[in-house]
Amino acid sequence: MIYFDNSSTTPVNEEVLDEMLPYFSENYGNPGSMHQKGLDALKAVYNARKKIAKLICVEPEEIIFTGSGTESANLAILGFARKKGKGHIIISSIEHPAVKESAMHLVKEGFDVSVVNVDEEGFVKLDELKNLIREDTILVSIIYANNEIGVVQDVNKISKICKEKGVIFHTDACQASQYLNLNIGADLITLNGSKINGPKGIGVLVNKGVELEPIIYGGGQEEGLRSGTENVPLIVGFAKAFEIARENLEKKVEHVKKLSSRLKEGLLEISNTQLNGSWEKRLPNNVNISFIGVEGESMILMLNEEGIFVSTGSACSSKSLEPSHVLTSLGLKPEVSHSSIRFTLNSFNTSEEVEIVIKKVKEIVNKLRKISAIGD
Repeated sequence: MIYFDNSSTTPVNEEVLDEMLPYFSENYGNPGSMHQKGLDALKAVYNARKKIAKLICVEPEEIIFTGSGTESANLAILGFARKKGKGHIIISSIEHPAVKESAMHLVKEGFDVSVVNVDEEGFVKLDELKNLIREDTILVSIIYANNEIGVVQDVNKISKICKEKGVIFHTDACQASQYLNLNIGADLITLNGSKINGPKGIGVLVNKGVELEPIIYGGGQEEGLRSGTENVPLIVGFAKAFEIARENLEKKVEHVKKLSSRLKEGLLEISNTQLNGSWEKRLPNNVNISFIGVEGESMILMLNEEGIFVSTGSACSSKSLEPSHVLTSLGLKPEVSHSSIRFTLNSFNTSEEVEIVIKKVKEIVNKLRKISAIGD
């Protein structure tokens, strides 16, 4: 089994699982309870919050635990907009559905939303962004590293543009958190556990003093921004996974970059192929390639039969028959978008696996092109 779909989700690290297990069956108290089991759980949540904050140079009270990266993005966008009551919001054309759909929902509530375009490599057009900012602009949300093509935006430059205009800046850093510096200028930062070899069902919103309206109401946990009994095992698991992810970061990046460079080189030996997104400024683990004349879904099924697991794009919108909005934003034709495969690696992958994948993909592409009605 070869797993090259780590942008969809990652396996839970064994150390993370060991850290979580006691909070399911032994230290199972509710952090809101005043007895010893509750206080033990409260301490675990506090220590997790402090650990995460230290790793990204923020204050513990700026860490808000949520039920997912999607919820974190929703809280940032809906929560801030509703607190303001009215205004103009800007997102990029390559946002994850969690951001895109949140912003589009706000249109129904009377907010105005603009979309800033990207160039053919996937970079936000900064001059266009500057021109889109108006007197009533309240929020800009730009993804740090794209989940489909891995392109890394200059979030510090974007943050500077926003600060000069007095606009709050949110970034979805879920994909970035495994490999990139997170000590960045954004006011609101979205993270999640499943992208860092941690558990699913846990997210974080880093909130640097921005006033938000909650989107979930109840007992007022998480500074009143996310009601509901804290999921202690997952919070503890997130903190441990995040700690491990930040250890020996340069060594991990070097290993994954070496693997993805070889994968890219081998797959681009196939005729009528192209890499999607920037060659250089992209996540070290991301290789998104269009195999012209081949249906991506057919490739995935055939690779699956070989025990190789990859994706056509965002797992959150994989059931849609529409071409990827990210690839369309780069100017790709629908038939080219539909021929694209996303390979995303992790530090546990090996060079042997890469060579197997290159060999199998070449065989499958040749086979599918021979029987394809699409043609070159």
